[in-house]
Amino acid sequence: MSIIQTDKEPWKAPDNVGHVIPCDYEHKKPLKFDNGQAIQEFNIRYETYGKLNKDHSNAILICHALSGDHHCAGYHEGETKPGWWDNMIGPGKPIDTSRFYVICPNCLGGCQGTTGPSSINPQTGKPYNQDFPRVTIGDMVRAQKILLDHLGITHIHAAVGGSMGGMQVMQWMIDYTEMVGRVLILASTARQSTQSIAFNEVGRSAIHQDPNWNKGDYDPDKGPDTGLAIARMMAHITYLSNRGLESKFGRDRKQKTQNLTDVEFEVESYLRHQGQTFVNRFDANTYLLFTKALDTFDLYGQKDDLRHAFQNVTARILAIGFISDWLFPPEENREIIQSLLKLGKNASYAELESELGHDSFLLETKEYFDLVRAFLD
Repeated sequence: MSIIQTDKEPWKAPDNVGHVIPCDYEHKKPLKFDNGQAIQEFNIRYETYGKLNKDHSNAILICHALSGDHHCAGYHEGETKPGWWDNMIGPGKPIDTSRFYVICPNCLGGCQGTTGPSSINPQTGKPYNQDFPRVTIGDMVRAQKILLDHLGITHIHAAVGGSMGGMQVMQWMIDYTEMVGRVLILASTARQSTQSIAFNEVGRSAIHQDPNWNKGDYDPDKGPDTGLAIARMMAHITYLSNRGLESKFGRDRKQKTQNLTDVEFEVESYLRHQGQTFVNRFDANTYLLFTKALDTFDLYGQKDDLRHAFQNVTARILAIGFISDWLFPPEENREIIQSLLKLGKNASYAELESELGHDSFLLETKEYFDLVRAFLD
């Protein structure tokens, strides 16, 4: 019997889903957006892990955050970096692929295979760019529903998402309430705060003022990379916490320098690296589209009351807030559950200690993972 060297081949670890291949569903019918515009067809890229059972009752939908994509677990052939939630999804992990059939689609408007601004508009033969319709969270969910219909899934055991993904799963429990059994909302909000909108606008402004912006009609190989990198750096700061940054970097210096443009502190080096790696995999027009979708998401509505949105919800809901998250703070997650409880819904809230800020929902702690496992069970 051969011994598997999981340190060198982690995809062979018994709790890993292994090598995965993305799938594409091409929908050859028009899709109408909330703003009244439409595209004549669209592609949605997704990955699945585990097996669908005979009565199709074990499906779990994963909805990704702004900078995420469909690749949330396992490894692509030839790559050494796993999916963005590989610690959560796999055989025996909290989202257990030996029991559940997990589906993760790339959001409508994205740039990782699903139709978005960088996709070719079949009517013009050129990228949509700024001509791509304004996307809402509701539009993203509508496209996901079309995918699940294609896969023959009429019931979701659970919809799970953090941050922008949390917004999507709340939209799911409102728009397709009879279809969703459980909803797990992680570090999210029912309405983007003014401060969060302000941070997003700084990022968008950096892109708009990049010399390569060209009103959104930029060359794919020569886009507004500097502006997009700055936008990512700004956003990434909001995903962390002061305590977490202090713990990881403190005031450690990479070098002492008199040149004001050189990297001096380790945290500067870290942020520049985050900005550059983001540019290598993300499209600026998609960033603008997604941040606007975040900013305009508002379940409170004109009545400024969540209960109006949640009246018909039948799912069992758990929201988890993280104490050090100042982007979508615990009280915003707690208020979602309080509104559901006032309506007599089956809803629970948990608040966890963490020094990792908003990104806490992506990382592994025993208490957090035990909560997720218990809720899905």
